[in-house]
Amino acid sequence: MLSPRDVNRLLGQVEHFTLKEAEHRDEIVLDYFGDRGIDQIVSAAVREITSNHIPRDPAILDVGAGIGTFTIPIFSHVKEALHSAAFYAMDVTPAMLKILVKRNAEITPFMGLAENILGSITHARKYLNIPVKFDVVLSSLTLHHCPDVSRVFCSFQRVLSIGGKAIIIDLCEHPFTEFREEMGDYHLGFGLDEIQEIARLCFGEVRVQKLPGICCSSSGRSAELFISTVIR
Repeated sequence: MLSPRDVNRLLGQVEHFTLKEAEHRDEIVLDYFGDRGIDQIVSAAVREITSNHIPRDPAILDVGAGIGTFTIPIFSHVKEALHSAAFYAMDVTPAMLKILVKRNAEITPFMGLAENILGSITHARKYLNIPVKFDVVLSSLTLHHCPDVSRVFCSFQRVLSIGGKAIIIDLCEHPFTEFREEMGDYHLGFGLDEIQEIARLCFGEVRVQKLPGICCSSSGRSAELFISTVIR
């Protein structure tokens, strides 16, 4: 269960992303990473998704998909290699998902919490055709918005097929406390050892490394990114 404080923070994030970012998310991300940075993030995710004996018809879930800034280009590249891949997008902000589905009707959207993906799927299955298990769970720049990171990793584990993988791309630890107010951030990034330790609570195979050459830069403020792949 999320604490009352965490619930209040979560509601504040939904309000922030609805009012301040839903219509402008692409521009905000582009401002931080530039075209080259976005391309590198997408390429890193696609490489991890399509490697290591993935089924030819994988079910892929993007957690915290937003308006599809990363989801849609990742979808396009993966579909070139795996024509039968099925994509699903989960987010806590309805306004974000509404934009995503207008941009790409082939991606199935549903509302949910990263800390309780299985419960979110159970509810969504009353209305939508969504699998209970996925071959790949993806999370791009979402983890630092989640109050309980250890619950998020265990939530990934519960909806992955045996041998399935979760791919997490997020911010390395940084000192910019103002990001909490400006961008609705909950955590100021993460240390690589911290992610390794948290992920091992739910996964036996864990890889974490920095993404070379990519940083978030705005008004002189810069934070590196990491990518973590965990296997069930």
